[in-house]
Amino acid sequence: MKSSIINTIIQHKGQRGSILCFFALLAVLSDGCKKDHFTDTSFVSSSASVSKAGAMFTITQDNTGLVTITPSGEGAVSYEIALGDTTKNPVSIAPGASLKHVYAEGTYQVKITGHDLKGGTLSVTQPLTVSYITPQNLKVTLSTSNLTVSVSATAKYATFYKIYYGDSLTSNPIPFTQTLAGVTVTHTYKNAGTYVVKVIALSGGSETAQVLDTIHVANQINLPVTFEDPNTDYTLGDFGGNASVITTDPANAANHVLKSVKTPGAQVWAGTTIGSALGFATPVPLKANASKMSVMVYSPAAGLDIKLKMEDHNNGAHSVETDVLTTKANQWETLTFDFTQNAAGTPALNAAWIYDKASIFYDFNNAGTGSVFYCDNLQIASAPLTQINLPVTFDLTTVDYTMSDFGGNTSTLVVDPVVSTNHVMKSIKTNGAATYAGTTMSAAAGLGFLTPVPATATPAKMTVRVYSPAIGLDVKLKLEDHAAGANSVETDVLTTKAGQWETLTFDFSHNASGTPAWNQAFRYDKASIFFDFGNTGTGAVFYWDDVYIL
Repeated sequence: MKSSIINTIIQHKGQRGSILCFFALLAVLSDGCKKDHFTDTSFVSSSASVSKAGAMFTITQDNTGLVTITPSGEGAVSYEIALGDTTKNPVSIAPGASLKHVYAEGTYQVKITGHDLKGGTLSVTQPLTVSYITPQNLKVTLSTSNLTVSVSATAKYATFYKIYYGDSLTSNPIPFTQTLAGVTVTHTYKNAGTYVVKVIALSGGSETAQVLDTIHVANQINLPVTFEDPNTDYTLGDFGGNASVITTDPANAANHVLKSVKTPGAQVWAGTTIGSALGFATPVPLKANASKMSVMVYSPAAGLDIKLKMEDHNNGAHSVETDVLTTKANQWETLTFDFTQNAAGTPALNAAWIYDKASIFYDFNNAGTGSVFYCDNLQIASAPLTQINLPVTFDLTTVDYTMSDFGGNTSTLVVDPVVSTNHVMKSIKTNGAATYAGTTMSAAAGLGFLTPVPATATPAKMTVRVYSPAIGLDVKLKLEDHAAGANSVETDVLTTKAGQWETLTFDFSHNASGTPAWNQAFRYDKASIFFDFGNTGTGAVFYWDDVYIL
């Protein structure tokens, strides 16, 4: 019995102090086994001392850093392994066993200490070099949709990736881990543009692989086409000898338009596709009862044939085209194209077809002579807007709120700077604008209000809400007969607030010095407003709204 237990003890001893444990247990056995008395411990002193201590390192070649350490030696009953990295305490292990440990890439000094049965030790330090394989076969897939890019990357031996998207927001890399092929990460740019995307694959070691690719992101063109959105891709496709570019409106420097030159000798069918080969983001729902589109055109002469063609960007045979003649020279006009009146010999409007690509042809059927054309505001034609009338609130979508600026003013319909649900007119008295710069509340035709200001014996009073940049600025309001400008009356009010709305009351019984007085016999159906009257423009911005008669 004693012999069996002792053998078991010897086989399983692996810790320091094994001899002490052995003799303590021997004492217990001597008390518990009355028939035998075990007193011979000579085998301990005669046991072999530890020698030839060492270890075998097996490094897994998959960039996980996993190392299997198998100690070896003669006479050892246990081992301690100091791993050589940041692990604080040595790890104990029995003979014949192995230890698995994950290392970062680097060189380590691993210390193996063998313990024998007599309490003796032998230590050996072995160098361990763990190197990671450089990522191989890095493949990067980039796809764009409007302002968003999607990135997918795969590489053999890669465990981690970094992406530089190329915009100012990502000067530092964006890390991501991808364990499955086809997994993507996305990034949305704030602005349209061309960016260099860099993807770096890492394996945990110092060596990396990288791919650089250039992308262009922008919102896909869609109706209405105004040429004003810097984040929209206004790619142009000229053919037959046209040469087109987006430029400044010849009549309004604040507006951007499409300029097309039908170069000398250009084909009779020369034209320009508005947008890329992909066409519009949303198909145009042309059908028999909604068959019209409109384009603003600035032509060098009246009577020139302008053709508008709509088609399926995937099937050019599915198309419809129609023509309209210009009626004005060197000024803007809105041309309406009715596709139920398709050009002779061309396909008729088909509601079952997709129409998502537009092309415009100037002076169709005539060879190019170098004539210059402009176009703007390609859109689905809507019902004609009604003539402006009092009160003027700028919130009715059915009213023509076109303004006529003069002297250096530029005015646009915008959202109220204070209340986002309200619409107001924004007028800029541009730098260097004339002292009399102003804005007339009427379209270019100058028709003025649909209904005149009532002709009363007592001079009228009117109110205008004004948002001024400063206090004490002269705001002038002028009424006149749209057909007889000499029949007018004007008066002035000073602003009393800065950077906030106030209602100014204009009393026409106090007409401006040297100007006509209120005259009941006159027809007052046109109004103009002047900001900071009497001073040259400095670029100051004014907002105004709610023109009422009291």
